[in-house]
Amino acid sequence: MWTFKKTMDGRVSGGVNAPKRGRSVRVWTERLLLASGILLVAVYAAVRVDSLLSSRAELKRFAVLESTTATSQDTADEQTWPPAADSPSNKEFHDVDFRLWDQRRVQAYRDSLAAQTSAPLGILRISKIHLEAPVLDGTDDVTLNRGVGRISGTARPGEPGNIGIAGHRDGFFRGLKDVATGDAIELTTLKGTNTYVVDRIQIVLPNNVDVLRPGQTPSVTLVTCYPFYFFGSAPKRYIVRASLSREIKRGSENSVLSPLPASSSSTRRSHEQSE
Repeated sequence: MWTFKKTMDGRVSGGVNAPKRGRSVRVWTERLLLASGILLVAVYAAVRVDSLLSSRAELKRFAVLESTTATSQDTADEQTWPPAADSPSNKEFHDVDFRLWDQRRVQAYRDSLAAQTSAPLGILRISKIHLEAPVLDGTDDVTLNRGVGRISGTARPGEPGNIGIAGHRDGFFRGLKDVATGDAIELTTLKGTNTYVVDRIQIVLPNNVDVLRPGQTPSVTLVTCYPFYFFGSAPKRYIVRASLSREIKRGSENSVLSPLPASSSSTRRSHEQSE
């Protein structure tokens, strides 16, 4: 119940003005929240646009190297080889898909673009999850914010052995959760394009380095933290192992090592727990 009291001139005060003040506070609060929401949307849009434009620059940087290498080879051999159909220099690069990314990782990606990094070792593509990412050398914070990184001690892209590639679970490698056995992974370098087929998916502890050991068949191993949606430092690692199936060297005919198995969305993943 409101309390009324008279002022010196006899007018009633207190009860009537209180609701008006309450409505005024609510109106200003709503306006403040609306303005904050608009500002956040504008900032997010600016980050998206900036990141999309800058990500193309990193991929085109590799395309320039690829084009230069191809030109040098043509001059030396006095021949003109047609570039591969999927060459980065012959197509418009896919925009980085941030829909699954954590917003802090999007900002970290944007910040990393200002840092100087070495030229990409290659381009990693997984068409099923619409992934196209530059493969950089190393796994430091700047590298993994900007792309995916070759794990030290493993083979380099284009070389035989097991190529270990790490990526953030809330960034480029979040889509690995949708990869299944039988899916194709492409790795393009200045030497050509190798196609790998996923044959094993594991969830292991961080100290399990056996997954990076080379086998009899050239392979690529993708590593990210697990679970994918986990607050804080994730306790395990998600491992996608793929074996070389097809090798296309620049300036030569296709060399097929083994037939590509048909990949289907109904293919079930084989998760193996190693403690």
